[in-house]
Amino acid sequence: MKFAALRVGDYRRYFFLGLLAMTADNIEHVISYWVIFVKFHSPALGGFAVISHWVPFLLFSVSSGALADRYDCRKLIQIGQVLFMVASAAWGLLFLTDTLRTWHAVAILIIHGLAGVVIGPASQLILHDMVGAGQLHSAIRLNATARNLAILLGPAVGGGMMLALGPAWGLLANVLLYLPFTVFLLLTPYTGHLQRAAAAVRRTGFGLRDMLDTFAEARADRRIFTMIVLGATTSFFVGNAFQAQMPAYAHRFGADHAGVWYSMLLGGNAFGAVIGAVILETSDVLRPAARTAVLCAVLWGIAIGLFPLVDSYALALGLLVLAGVFNITFSSMAQTLVQVLSPAEIRGRMVGLYSTAMLGLRAGSGVTVGVLGAVIGVHWSLVLSAAAVVVISGELLRREGRR
Repeated sequence: MKFAALRVGDYRRYFFLGLLAMTADNIEHVISYWVIFVKFHSPALGGFAVISHWVPFLLFSVSSGALADRYDCRKLIQIGQVLFMVASAAWGLLFLTDTLRTWHAVAILIIHGLAGVVIGPASQLILHDMVGAGQLHSAIRLNATARNLAILLGPAVGGGMMLALGPAWGLLANVLLYLPFTVFLLLTPYTGHLQRAAAAVRRTGFGLRDMLDTFAEARADRRIFTMIVLGATTSFFVGNAFQAQMPAYAHRFGADHAGVWYSMLLGGNAFGAVIGAVILETSDVLRPAARTAVLCAVLWGIAIGLFPLVDSYALALGLLVLAGVFNITFSSMAQTLVQVLSPAEIRGRMVGLYSTAMLGLRAGSGVTVGVLGAVIGVHWSLVLSAAAVVVISGELLRREGRR
């Protein structure tokens, strides 16, 4: 069924209001990074902005999943939304009063990173209540589409707000964009636990031992473990680190770092993800399967690895778009399999473990692509990192084929 999850009225509202909140998140990125540049001219602080965004997912995703298992997911998402609003308002007020200091920026960036990890598992569990297992793949894929649409819309809307209102007032106005989704969560009946009322949530702690126990339980299911390894591999070696190096790749084609060609390369992956989601939603040709997910990850690695080697701008852009198609295919399948196959009583922790692999380990791609790129060049570092993804994913594919 085409766009099956959107046929569910409550999910349809969740999708569009969530898209608005995600766009607000990306607007804040656009304006706050500009504020950091203008105020401090500090590459180190810019690097910390990336680290503070992903490291919380690495450290706290399983604990956040345990919270989602125990408590009302609506409240957890609202807490995250409030933290996003606090961060955006703090940027705006401090910049407006010209009192922004480095320690302020560090604190706000940490708050923003924590907001994302609080929302993550809860926003996935609540989908079970809204659409059930039958339409879960469609809902997960559409949520991923919303994130990519927000990446495309954020720079355009954020740039317009800076021009119209200035950076400080633009950030303060951005707070209002989080409110509709937050209010919607006050009114919706879904808690993330309605579909599993009969399952007793396992009362676990939030320490390292509990994370190791979750990992051990994931290993007990071959398909869940394969998806977690797949997420960790693609995230650690490549992730989205190539986006930060896009000026260098664009320079290969003679593109001005602030020009249209550069912007098209920067948005190519997200645009491909949206196209891929539309194709999959309208054709429904691929059902969630471990072998299909791994195969698409192999094809994603090949496309990403070829991108820095080609001399044609059109071909490079096409490879990024193609990579976006494969990315949303394998990532949405992997997320669906983890959620559907996980025991209901520990589903939140399993989703948190997958988030650790798929999002938290992106911090490592700063080393494999960025730091290694400083030694051998960012073109070859991306080629080698993508090759590692292809080799490891190929081995996973071979094992799946044997089974």
